[in-house]
Amino acid sequence: MRPERAWILLPSGHRLDLLHPDPFAWTENDLAVGLSRTYRWAGYSRWSLPLSVAQHSLTVLTLFTRASDQTPRPPEARRELLHDATEALLGGWDPITPLKPWLGDGFTQLVARLQSALDERYRLPPWNEESYRRHKEADRLAAASEAFHVVGWSQQAMREDLGICLEPLAEDPLAPVGGFSAWEPWPPNEAAKRFLEALERLSPGSPPQPNSDGAGEKGA
Repeated sequence: MRPERAWILLPSGHRLDLLHPDPFAWTENDLAVGLSRTYRWAGYSRWSLPLSVAQHSLTVLTLFTRASDQTPRPPEARRELLHDATEALLGGWDPITPLKPWLGDGFTQLVARLQSALDERYRLPPWNEESYRRHKEADRLAAASEAFHVVGWSQQAMREDLGICLEPLAEDPLAPVGGFSAWEPWPPNEAAKRFLEALERLSPGSPPQPNSDGAGEKGA
């Protein structure tokens, strides 16, 4: 009988076992590419491109930092940037929130294993009540603004159908550069580049990289 297997082949050429994830089985570029090709809002957008989880993650990090009394420590900032990173490791799947309860315990356990691997790899601190509250404020404000500016929900429909009562931001917290308009979803290559730059800036040093067989080295 063949053993359980659920491998995905990453851009680096290495493999990630989703059932037994090795925290060092992917490269930083693998993660950035995965998040840049994982889409928010089921991939729907009023623009020519969908909004990536990579771009959303940068928005949440920016909002969290702006709302903080002092600049977050690098581990806290990494936790914000990587708060949805399991979605890239799942193979680029971001199920809409109402669907998640229907996916069952197996899905919940799979996400928990991947989150544990991320916590170990990036030394992410656990949430406390206050830090989680501030994170959710940033995450919900990003969602309200995305629903209005990116997807095209009216504020009335957001309140009545999505239960989102926050006022969308008028200005895009990510400074538009490179010819992109405010709130415009970036192409995957641009989103991956900016996400990778942020991750490298917040990382104290490069973690061990995968072996050629896909298994990570935990030494050093």
